[in-house]
Amino acid sequence: MAFANLFKPANPAVVGLDISSTAVKLLELGRSGDRLRVESYAVEPLPPNSVIEKNISDVEAVGEAIKRAIKRSGSRTKFACAAVSGSAVITKIISMPASLSEDEMDQQIQLEADQYIPYPLEEVNLDFEVLGPSKNDPERVDVLLAASRSENVEVRVAAIELAGLKARVIDVEAYAMENACNLLAAQLPEQGIDQTIAVIDIGATMTTLNVLHDLKTIYTREQVFGGKQLTEEIQRRYGLSYEEAGMAKRQGGLPDNYEPEVLEPFKDAMAQQVSRSLQFFFSSSQYTSVDHIVLAGGSSMIPGVDELIANKIGVHTSIANPFSNMVIASRVKAQSLSNDAPALMIATGLAMRSFD
Repeated sequence: MAFANLFKPANPAVVGLDISSTAVKLLELGRSGDRLRVESYAVEPLPPNSVIEKNISDVEAVGEAIKRAIKRSGSRTKFACAAVSGSAVITKIISMPASLSEDEMDQQIQLEADQYIPYPLEEVNLDFEVLGPSKNDPERVDVLLAASRSENVEVRVAAIELAGLKARVIDVEAYAMENACNLLAAQLPEQGIDQTIAVIDIGATMTTLNVLHDLKTIYTREQVFGGKQLTEEIQRRYGLSYEEAGMAKRQGGLPDNYEPEVLEPFKDAMAQQVSRSLQFFFSSSQYTSVDHIVLAGGSSMIPGVDELIANKIGVHTSIANPFSNMVIASRVKAQSLSNDAPALMIATGLAMRSFD
């Protein structure tokens, strides 16, 4: 399976599969009139170390988790869309003659790709998407070229196939996030138009900053930081197993000193990470501010963290909920979906490939 369908239409319907370091998140979307409908969803935990910093290290374990997620969700869809992380993808915007057909463009890109890609071409999956006319020359078009090492793509395809599904599209996480952010437009200032929006996805082990301007991705950066650090601190402080610590973190029941001595310092650390991520963005672009911050990922569900970040950084901050305007199918537990919503942004963006 080539990356050659990275941006291609994904009919028939697909389930979006977000394979993170701690869980497989599955989401299937349909339509109900002119609104989207959540048909099925599941979050299935992964065994420790089966995915390390977004690289799959145990294909069988991931395949089994996908299989369990399908069963738990009740989905009957046979096709899946997954994504590779931004750090595994090289993207470049190149200019090409507007007169070329898609096939001619494909041939020319294959011939010239070694200028843009620092790996041997036989080890790479390539794809491209025409973005539109070049600003400087109306006879040329800007083309987004994306490439990933074949192994990044193949290991995801293998895990999906082990679960009995077919991989229809392997996307890039940043584009899936951008897709999902379009669903948040109603929740953003000016519906995101002419606005610079920082989306900060704080997962278990990685924090990813995606900055969008006019709802288009202009910057993305990953750093190692996440909710796992809080789980490990609970484990260490209260002598629990890692699983027990994770459970206590979600369900409560920890001693009174937990909030002031463990949770509050972690929330402060989160605010520092957000601030640091934004500083990296400012120092490498012409931007000096953002208009709004959206928090996503499991750690964004910690109560009060949006207010803390808004106060520390001085920018209005909200929690991502891609489902606020969707219909929820009767078999989906609405309360669970609402609780998991901020962690399902990438899965949502991937599931939207059903409508390309």
